[in-house]
Amino acid sequence: MKNILRVSFSPRGQASESHRLSQKIVELLLEKEPGAQIVERDLGNGSLPHVDGSYAVSQGGPTDVSVDGSMARSEEFIGEIEAADVVIISTPMHNLSIPSALKAWIDHIVRVRRTFNITPAGKVGTLGGRPVFVAIASGGRFSGERANQPDFLTPYLRVILEMIGLNDLTFFSVQGTGSTRDIVLETRAKTDRELEAYFSTFRR
Repeated sequence: MKNILRVSFSPRGQASESHRLSQKIVELLLEKEPGAQIVERDLGNGSLPHVDGSYAVSQGGPTDVSVDGSMARSEEFIGEIEAADVVIISTPMHNLSIPSALKAWIDHIVRVRRTFNITPAGKVGTLGGRPVFVAIASGGRFSGERANQPDFLTPYLRVILEMIGLNDLTFFSVQGTGSTRDIVLETRAKTDRELEAYFSTFRR
């Protein structure tokens, strides 16, 4: 494990709960591999445009029609994943699902003839071989006994990332961040214990 890619999607940046959670994952990975390089990509500030027309035509046609614009950004993002031994996705839950910034990134990396191929057996991904950790922060609770809202985030991410070969997925979450400070601290502590237990046996 030499290269760790962290892609962050909270508009609150380093002040966010998802960043704090993902930072804990980074620290635990660095305990395993102190010399690992961290590549940071912060896209929660609205800086990533949606895919352009040439990209859309390429996705729907037999060949790519451009190497510029969205296609160039796509190639850059995909190259970062290919160079990574471990990928960390740091994201809030917005309106029961993923934030629009994360959807824009996904639209850039899920690319026919590049990260998946269409075969008689269906779509086959090309980015396998690296674990992906997803650090989620949610104002409400979407899992466990006290769940009070649906979860469209984790099933969608699982399906779309597996489609491009990223099928070694592990989700960690801090839920109930919209509650009282005491509840947030309790949830943080519980999640930190889960992280410590998981990474005590993690091998890469």
